[in-house]
Amino acid sequence: MLLAILRLTLAGVIGYLAGSFPSGVIIGKAHGINVLAQGSGHSGATNVLRTAGRKAAAAVFILDITKGVIAVLLARYLIFPTSVDPVIGPWAEPIAGVAAILGHNFSPFLHFRGGRGVATGGGAALAMNPLVIAFAFPLGILPIIFTRYVSLGSITACAVCFVSDLIFTLTGHDSWAHLAYMFVGASMIIAAHHDNIQRLLAGAERKLGQKPPIEAQAPAQPKQG
Repeated sequence: MLLAILRLTLAGVIGYLAGSFPSGVIIGKAHGINVLAQGSGHSGATNVLRTAGRKAAAAVFILDITKGVIAVLLARYLIFPTSVDPVIGPWAEPIAGVAAILGHNFSPFLHFRGGRGVATGGGAALAMNPLVIAFAFPLGILPIIFTRYVSLGSITACAVCFVSDLIFTLTGHDSWAHLAYMFVGASMIIAAHHDNIQRLLAGAERKLGQKPPIEAQAPAQPKQG
C-alpha cells in the first residue's frame, strides 16, 4: 500500500511539473509580448491569440494539449501501470491529469499564475478517452462560431466531456477513474472561468477578436532577476 501511495504521489508531482511548463509565456516572449502583462493577464492560448496573434496561439494550444497528454501517458506507462495494481493503478492517470491542470493554472515558474486549464485538461482527457474529445471539441467550437465567446465554448466542452464520459462509463466503455477525472477536471476549469461567467451573465464578456479596453488590461509585472 505504501508503494502504491508513493506511485500515486509521484504521478501527481510529475503531472504538476508537466502542466506548469510556461508555454504561453515562452511563445509570447518569442514574439516580443509579455502575455502576463497584457489582455486578461493569463498565459493560455486565448490571451496569446489576442496579444501575439494566431500562429503564436496555435503553438501554445498544441503545447498545452501536449502537457496534459504527457502527464497521463507517463502515469500510465512509467509511474503506475495498471498491470502493477489493477485496483489502485488506474487512479494514477486522473491524479496526473488534475495535477497537470493545477500546474498550468498555478505554475511555480510564473509565481503561481497561469491559464485556465482548457487545453491542458483537454490533453489529459484526450489521452484517457479520445472519443470524449471527439464529442467535446466540435460541440465546444459551435458556441464560439455562433457567439464568438471563447469562454462559452470552453465551458460547453468541459460539460460535454463529463456527460459523454458518463455515458461511456455506464455502458462499460470507460473506467470510473476516468469519469472522476472528467468531473473534477471539468469543475476546476469551469471554476477558473468564474470571471468570464460573471461577464457572460452581465453581457460584458469580450468576443473573439475584440480587444480589451486599455484600463482593463493587466498591469505590467516587474521584471524578475
